Amino acid sequence: MPFPPAARHRRQVVAATLAALLGGILIAPAAASADAEVEVPTAPLITTDSTWRYLDDNTDPGRGDANLRVWTTPSYDDSTWKSAQGSFGAKRGELGKVGPHQPRTLLTHYIGDTKTTVPTYFFRTDFTLADGVADQVASLAGTVTYDDALVVWVNGTKVASYVDGRITETTNIEYAGDSNGDPLTSTFTAKSDVLNDGENTIAVALYQDRESSSDIYFDMSSLKLVAANDPGEPVAAPPSRVILTPTTTPETSQSFTWMASDASHTTGQVQISPASGGTARTVDAYSAGLANGNPLQHFSATVDKLTPATDYRYRVGLAGSWSDWYEFRTADPAATDFQFVYYGDAQIGLDTTWPSVVKQAEANAPRSIGSVHAGDLINTGSNENEWVNWFKGMQHSATSTNVMAAPGNHEYSGDKMLTAWKANFEYPHNNPAVGTVGELANLAQGDSDVARQYKAYFEHWSEFAQETAYYTDYQDVRFITLNATRDRTFLTPSNLPSCAVEECPQNDVSRLWTRFQAAWLDGILRDSPSKWNVVTFHQPVYSTSAGRDEPILRDEWVPVFENNDIDLVMMGHDHTYARGYKNTTATETPGLTTGPVYMVSNSGAKHYNLETDERNVWTNNDATQVIRGERVTTYQVIDVSQDQLVYRSYLAEKVAGASTDKNVGDVYDEFTVTKYDDGEKWVTEAGMTPPAQQVPASVTLDAASVEAGSVVSLTGAGFAAGEKVRFELRSEPVQVGEATADADGMLAASLTVPASTPAGEHTLAAIREGGDEVTVAITVTAAEVPGGEDGSEPGDGDGSGEPGNGEPGDGDATPGDGTGTDAGNGAADDDSLATTGADSAPYIAAAGILLLIGLGLLIARRRDKVSTD
Repeated sequence: MPFPPAARHRRQVVAATLAALLGGILIAPAAASADAEVEVPTAPLITTDSTWRYLDDNTDPGRGDANLRVWTTPSYDDSTWKSAQGSFGAKRGELGKVGPHQPRTLLTHYIGDTKTTVPTYFFRTDFTLADGVADQVASLAGTVTYDDALVVWVNGTKVASYVDGRITETTNIEYAGDSNGDPLTSTFTAKSDVLNDGENTIAVALYQDRESSSDIYFDMSSLKLVAANDPGEPVAAPPSRVILTPTTTPETSQSFTWMASDASHTTGQVQISPASGGTARTVDAYSAGLANGNPLQHFSATVDKLTPATDYRYRVGLAGSWSDWYEFRTADPAATDFQFVYYGDAQIGLDTTWPSVVKQAEANAPRSIGSVHAGDLINTGSNENEWVNWFKGMQHSATSTNVMAAPGNHEYSGDKMLTAWKANFEYPHNNPAVGTVGELANLAQGDSDVARQYKAYFEHWSEFAQETAYYTDYQDVRFITLNATRDRTFLTPSNLPSCAVEECPQNDVSRLWTRFQAAWLDGILRDSPSKWNVVTFHQPVYSTSAGRDEPILRDEWVPVFENNDIDLVMMGHDHTYARGYKNTTATETPGLTTGPVYMVSNSGAKHYNLETDERNVWTNNDATQVIRGERVTTYQVIDVSQDQLVYRSYLAEKVAGASTDKNVGDVYDEFTVTKYDDGEKWVTEAGMTPPAQQVPASVTLDAASVEAGSVVSLTGAGFAAGEKVRFELRSEPVQVGEATADADGMLAASLTVPASTPAGEHTLAAIREGGDEVTVAITVTAAEVPGGEDGSEPGDGDGSGEPGNGEPGDGDATPGDGTGTDAGNGAADDDSLATTGADSAPYIAAAGILLLIGLGLLIARRRDKVSTD
């Protein structure tokens, strides 16, 4: 259905034919009957050559009016303003090129005789519509080029705003925008209800970003009307920005997002079927919202109940306006060999460098399951034209493989709430939340002002961080995305409670947001079911380019990466290249490390200088840069297999001053991460062979039970070549032998269990040269004893267990009725660990002496009794 026009104030006009005049675009009179069909003009209403009234003398056009933006309304008197044709600009106060653009009309660059730039410029122009035309318009579409920030109004209603993060809405004259280099070009659309039949006013505010800015530029190259379709009939136009994004179950589900191509498209659907054939399912999408003043709706849908490892075909849109059919494959839980691509910042050169980089990556990664993007996909989040170009570059990859992107600081530019980000991408809602940050959530408990403020922040982030920090497990790789940008507008809840003490979280929001993610990250790494774990985010923990450092990210996140031994840490932001490791993971072998690998990549046409050696953030923070480079554009292909990640960075473009002699297309950097199933991991430079898997040392007995005094044989494996191993029998240790491992780490030994070892459960310990031990359980049974069936009872050998009165040690019954057999091989009846290993002779001797003393005392008492009698 067409976008419904709102009620409008109508003015009487006698216009029918469109003609471009210097004062604006006018409809010339014509003799048309009242019954004639109204036609929407197709020619541009405004072009680069149109005439504008403008104010460039640092005066406020509001003139003290209560309505700050009164100057944007049609009734405003601009008769005293200057008038000239576009385009407009200045370069250091003169009429010169601003980037690639040559302005026609010189703007006053500086205030008076100073070198302080004019903060804000104001422009107005008009066009006139014939009676009835406004009702037949679906939307208004324009293209603007500007440096540094820009806002557009139609008849007093704001319809577009670019790089507007610093615009306060409290004054007309202020500095705003960013220093973005060359002027930016953006497209905008406006709903038809801002238009009137008759005269319409376009007003523009153009902002300098700072007092010392070297240039200024403005051009509205096109403003057109888009005609409405017949009522109730959507305009036939296929959708754009079609993209696949992962779910938490990529084996059986898939998310889709796209943008409608006409404002009349208010619903959307996905049609999907197995690529091999079969009935197509139709799944309704939900509206993902509008962004950047664009009336075109974004839609998202998630389709479930898919079959793992299966090719599917799909299209998105609605009846009469479907996209092409595309294909993708669901994740295969059994797959071990595949690829993924890692991109740094695209940002600049989106219509030139970016599509070339993606094309090269696609050629070198034919088995890719998707791509990770380290933020700053575009330069200005509110610039729809940049989003158009980014998606054009990704149009093949994004429709056939999953895109896992992290927001960068430039996604916030002109779009502080990441409206465009959330409209363009559908990501899992498993972000950091109150219930997933562990003990950190306890800070929000209680009734104090501090606790209430913590609660407000945490609850806000639990909802607002959705789709900016998330993870998915794809074929034994856990892909994690973090949001490293600490934008205060984004992070501050609208209902923040007041708090006036030093401990208030508002005093350290940047660190708290980083720590909030760290607590969540630690949990999802500890609980990860995947063999491989990789993370992507924007600002690097180890900065590479000159003048940059991120100590908060480094303090909060690096310990989590290191403690959980994450595999790859993929970053952007610095428009240089670097790769390295933390020094604590180095080994004695050059080129061989054991921990996480950190890298920074740049995949666009923007370049920064490397930091000096003296200020190198890596080396000043206990880290090593294996390689670093400037003036290079790269992409990375990671090959995943059963036990390895092979990382290759390719040189996609280089400019004057590049720090490498390699050619475009060459492998720029390469290393391999080898990880065995037991967790043993090695990182090796290109050309190195990783150490063979270290088999844990083990000992195997030829029998689980052995009689005391007998020999037990054992074999061992996993020892160092030539290593001497001692063996002890415990609980009270006694050394029972030693052996030396052969060149393969194998050993064998025959050990005699002491005859005095009590029957029961024991431990045999293999003690290595470094002090480590390998233990094995062994059961010792009692040895046979002469004069008894099993030596289980001491005494006279007849099973009575009576010691008798004879002399101990010889087995004779002198005197008394016991046999006097050797005492001492009976086993304990209970299940306790027997005493083992010590020489029993001293204990036997002591017992004999005590017995003799006792006999002597008995004889003495009898003699005393006889003498008394």
